[in-house]
Amino acid sequence: MTGNQQHNEPKHKRDLTRRKVVVAGAGAAVAVGAGAALATGAFAGEEAGAASASGTSTAEVCYKLTSETTEGPYYIDADKIRRDITEDKEGIPLVLNLKVIDSETCKPIADAAVDIWHCDALGIYSGYESLSTGGGGTAPTDAPSGAPSGTPTGEPPSGAPSGGTGGGGHEEPTDDERYLRGTWRTDQHGKVTFRTIFPGWYRGRTVHIHTKVHVDGEWTDAGYEGGHTCHTGQFFFDEESVLASAEVEPYSTSTTERTTLTEDTIYDQSGTAGGLLKLKYARKNIAKGVVGSITMGVDPDATNDGTSL
Repeated sequence: MTGNQQHNEPKHKRDLTRRKVVVAGAGAAVAVGAGAALATGAFAGEEAGAASASGTSTAEVCYKLTSETTEGPYYIDADKIRRDITEDKEGIPLVLNLKVIDSETCKPIADAAVDIWHCDALGIYSGYESLSTGGGGTAPTDAPSGAPSGTPTGEPPSGAPSGGTGGGGHEEPTDDERYLRGTWRTDQHGKVTFRTIFPGWYRGRTVHIHTKVHVDGEWTDAGYEGGHTCHTGQFFFDEESVLASAEVEPYSTSTTERTTLTEDTIYDQSGTAGGLLKLKYARKNIAKGVVGSITMGVDPDATNDGTSL
């Protein structure tokens, strides 16, 4: 995920055999802002939406293992079992149609737990609001003036504390907010759909969404328990869509320096295999909503928790 603090302790430890989550209460808020109708309609007909938005067949993505990336410091373990993660956050409605397949057999992986989390329209992460300034606030005096060099082990947030290293290990949450975070179960076709908003950006990173895929666990009345994380990745947005979003409020109010897709040090420039979403939206009016889709080819026998990259 994606804050930094000067201390490294306590070290975040996670035992997935004791993984347990709480089912979110009913009545999650719908997306706020103009143009919610397009995304709402797509969410209601998610199976059709996935097909029309992707424009690709299984054959095109089969046998391609989706890129593993860093977890980042802002992950909170499956805190909300829900498909609508918007809460009251303003932004361009986004329907995210995901499919999980075994990269070797091409068969869909059913009953997997898929996590997604991302920042809001101004680059703020729930659970870590105090580690971000948002809206392009004053950057730390020791922050780089351009895109970071090398391959980072984490993600520097906008407004990270002075003296931070750009993020390495997990950071403990600093508040109780949990907007733009959620977990849901893949169906028999390996598909899962989330409703959220188009993410904003923060210093040092291109626009992205984090994801994890957990398998071999058990779904209970309490949520999802046990199993292991077979994939930790990120979804990315093409420059055309990001530039279009930057013309829409509240994105247009941000003064934060933006890192482009080609400048980003996490995206590996490999297109769909690297997490690049296929997007569908009204080219002259992105504010009406966006439908994004991608098929993730994973190795269900592997363990990729994103903490050692």
